[in-house]
Amino acid sequence: MTANPTQSFERVAIIGPGLIGSSLAHAMRDAGLSGEIIGFDRDNAIANRALELGVIDKAAPDFAAAVANADLIILATPVGAITGLCELLNAHAPAGALIIDVGSVKGAIAAAAATVRENLYFIPCHPVAGTEQSGPEAGFKTLFKDRWCILTPLAREDEAYKAAVARATALWEAIGAHIEIMDPTHHDLALAVTSHLPHLIAFTLVGAADDLESVTQAEVIKYSAGGFRDFTRIAASDPVMWRDVFIHNKDAVLEVLGRFSEELAVLQRAIRWGDGEALHDAFTRGRELRRAIVDAGQETTAPNFGRDETD
Repeated sequence: MTANPTQSFERVAIIGPGLIGSSLAHAMRDAGLSGEIIGFDRDNAIANRALELGVIDKAAPDFAAAVANADLIILATPVGAITGLCELLNAHAPAGALIIDVGSVKGAIAAAAATVRENLYFIPCHPVAGTEQSGPEAGFKTLFKDRWCILTPLAREDEAYKAAVARATALWEAIGAHIEIMDPTHHDLALAVTSHLPHLIAFTLVGAADDLESVTQAEVIKYSAGGFRDFTRIAASDPVMWRDVFIHNKDAVLEVLGRFSEELAVLQRAIRWGDGEALHDAFTRGRELRRAIVDAGQETTAPNFGRDETD
């Protein structure tokens, strides 16, 4: 499956020009893949800020105006908004438009995407990239470089849809991403392990520290070690986005959370009974996984518990 990676889109509509949407705008413009970029957000202030920053060329007053004549439509909203947006796509999107989303849940998105008209080509996508920051000012053009983007195409066999998958693939590759094609159910289970559960743990741990009456907030802030600081970084992520993730991927998250609870119980027993061997084995396994992630190029060996605050 091939497509011309230098093929540009004459009119791009970005629905939700936040971190991911604005980063896509920067990356596509830098790679020469976009003509005019139109932005729309339910919050007019966000679209206007994206316009002021030069992320988009125009801010549309509504969804219909944003997608009019667009040959690429990017849905960069929280997962919970996608179903309603598919109804709007059916009403307003021009025939032949390529549609991609960037949500980290794919089962719910694929189900919604299957409801769009046959002359629209919705390819569910998940760029596994991001930061804890949000908003148009948080975007940057290299966000997707050497990161994975998972595509979960619909079960359509028509040649036009296959060509759309190829074009979506070429788009992500042209801005530096590696591509993986995956079943949406498998995607949701895999991401529940690698992304959703870690965020749930971070939100929970930070909340528990805040609730601990015997430790003052000043002490939590003053004595926060590297590990806790990293948890607070993750917990700073967009609460609306993560609310929707857990609602729409609840089955996979609950399955993984159950397995995690079992592992936690094992460690709890090991600590209670002073089982040093069990603790050592668990910590060694974690260290080896960290090294594997570094070896795969998804992280560096640079120490960052005392990270440079200017980074």
